[in-house]
Amino acid sequence: MVNCWKHSGDHSEEGRCTGGGFDSSSYLPKAFWIGLSAILLLVVVALGLAGHLALAGSGSKSLQTVRITASDQTGLLLNQSAVVDLQNDLVMFSVTSSGNQTSTVLFDIKHGLMCYKPVDQDSCFLQTMVRSDYEHVGSLVNASGDKRNIQLSGNKTQRRTEFLGVLAASQVNVSSLEEPLQTLCQDRSVHWTRRTDDPGKQRLVYFCIDICFPSNICVSVCFYYLPE
Repeated sequence: MVNCWKHSGDHSEEGRCTGGGFDSSSYLPKAFWIGLSAILLLVVVALGLAGHLALAGSGSKSLQTVRITASDQTGLLLNQSAVVDLQNDLVMFSVTSSGNQTSTVLFDIKHGLMCYKPVDQDSCFLQTMVRSDYEHVGSLVNASGDKRNIQLSGNKTQRRTEFLGVLAASQVNVSSLEEPLQTLCQDRSVHWTRRTDDPGKQRLVYFCIDICFPSNICVSVCFYYLPE
């Protein structure tokens, strides 16, 4: 038989369970601790999720992609995208020609280097950055926070041509390069280049890479080989 009693003031009424029933004095504290544990678990999960989202948000802000559309000197459309890595001071261009061939140009602002990786060549080409290069990349970094798609006007675009002579004898050991240059050119030979005013008619220009910047400037970088 089960008898229960409860306390009300100075009187005892049936409510306490014996003989296989339940004891409310021991049941209520157990439910309290289970509920408290569940609440604490939810708080921990919520804090972890908030931290993860904060880290993901900061990463997306430091890594931005800008797409630039322009036309080359012959009027053909150029499509290029630039990934701006603010945290590591890097800007990587992917330049797609009219023949759907994509070359890569990396600006390593921290080390003051540019690296060209033409799609139809088996080499990478290094060049030190000068003031104009920092200005061009600066216009891209400043625009990355405001615009993700930039259309350059053909009538207002300034066009320049730069000539880089390839020093065939100055091959660089890929393992001596800093990242991400080492990864970019791990399957190629690497050569230094030298800026020149004009190679002259006696020098054959082998290929050019057109790079456009949000400052309405397009630079056609042309390469030729210097004698050893």
